[in-house]
Amino acid sequence: MNTAADLELNNAQASAQLSAIPIQVAGTMDARLARPIEAFFVRHRGQLVWVHAGMFLFFLALIFLPLFLPDAAENSTPLTDFTRFANYAMWGLWFPLVFLSVILTGRSWCGILCPMGAASEWANKKGLQRPIPAWVRWEGTPIISFLLITVLGQTVGVRDHPEAVAEVFGGTLLLAIILGFFYGRNKRAWCRHMCPIGLLLGVFSRIGAVQFAAKRKKPGGDRFTEKGVCPTMIDIPRKEESRHCIECFRCVNPQSKGGLYLRLRHAGEEIEQIRQHHPNPYEVLFLFFGTGIALGGFLWLVLPVYQQIRQSVGSWFIEREWYWIGESGPWWLMSVHPERREVFNWLDFSMIVGFMLGVMLLLSLLLAITTGLSAWLAGRVGGDLKLSGRFVELGYQYAPVAMVSLILGLGGELFAPLTRLGLSVEMVGYLKVGVFLLGLFWSLYLGARILINQGVAKKLLWLPLLPGVLGSFAVGFAWWPALFGL
Repeated sequence: MNTAADLELNNAQASAQLSAIPIQVAGTMDARLARPIEAFFVRHRGQLVWVHAGMFLFFLALIFLPLFLPDAAENSTPLTDFTRFANYAMWGLWFPLVFLSVILTGRSWCGILCPMGAASEWANKKGLQRPIPAWVRWEGTPIISFLLITVLGQTVGVRDHPEAVAEVFGGTLLLAIILGFFYGRNKRAWCRHMCPIGLLLGVFSRIGAVQFAAKRKKPGGDRFTEKGVCPTMIDIPRKEESRHCIECFRCVNPQSKGGLYLRLRHAGEEIEQIRQHHPNPYEVLFLFFGTGIALGGFLWLVLPVYQQIRQSVGSWFIEREWYWIGESGPWWLMSVHPERREVFNWLDFSMIVGFMLGVMLLLSLLLAITTGLSAWLAGRVGGDLKLSGRFVELGYQYAPVAMVSLILGLGGELFAPLTRLGLSVEMVGYLKVGVFLLGLFWSLYLGARILINQGVAKKLLWLPLLPGVLGSFAVGFAWWPALFGL
């Protein structure tokens, strides 16, 4: 039973915690929801190491245990076969759900659950702790990392073969540990600079409903620093963007007048006001490239034109007696599984890579044209900034439609159990269409908000918004065969 002294002490502590929060935040409904969440994770952040350890062991089991098990029977299910379970856990649950979680909780996966980031940081504490080189810190490094992993996953058949899962995910884990061992000082250089999924989640965290904001903000804009407590090297008092924040809660101290606090906001707020949150051209480039490369990874499987091009290219090589094009390459570069009736040769490898890169470049060019046209028209009807500044801001409008496309495409198995629950294939297709339309209209709304903040009058919004509408519909049209059939 609490005594009067205990109650008085608790009230004093609560008052002290609230006094450390800015006045404009402490009394709002969002703050009343955020404070208990913040207090819970601050109180238990010392136990996160056990969560990381558990996730690390579970992750190892998912990617390596199927190597030692017999191939799954054709009539097996995730409930009766571990290999099926591991595949569904990876592609039907983890991949799509971690993207959906970004909308509600930002990059909480990275700071609370991710075994790769935790393993990299552990290796860093035991390692050489050398300065992070410039080629790692380059903004384009995570884009290249994402493209390489995505293409390799397609050529080795990461969705179909346990060996490919072990290579791609196990190799990525090994790279994270190696990078952590060599570079940084008590930091997560991997999470900030090279993790392919980290960039993906980072960009989409901008539309999330969670923000870690500075209690006493300093001017000067978002900056990189290897000093301080942040493992992803955010200059805490100058923090403006959500991209690099992994929500580890190390910078949160309710009793302190400095550091960060947990703030809840409406989803999409950061992109609506993107100029106040450090807009980055590399992020826009990634939105274009990432959507395009993922699209290419599915279209080669379903479009007849791919097989027609492959046949023509193969015939061209054979006519010149360049027979090496029909030989198989190394197992770590392409799928070589005769026991499962899938053996790729150099023609398959070259065609898959070329087709994916070609689709990526075409879609990126299309989105760049529509975004550039929107930015130019915005300038003609009152938009501020230079053309390049307007272009970067408007490029963010595609974030929701790009995220939904990736969820429906790369994580399409999330919807597979619905047919077992009695829904027809057509009904599942309609559900996917509905989800995609939500992302599409959200992108259009964000585009309108960005234009308004650029100074475009509401009565003239339709003109610079129209190219963005066309760009978003182009993304939907491009994904249609992969998502809903030809």
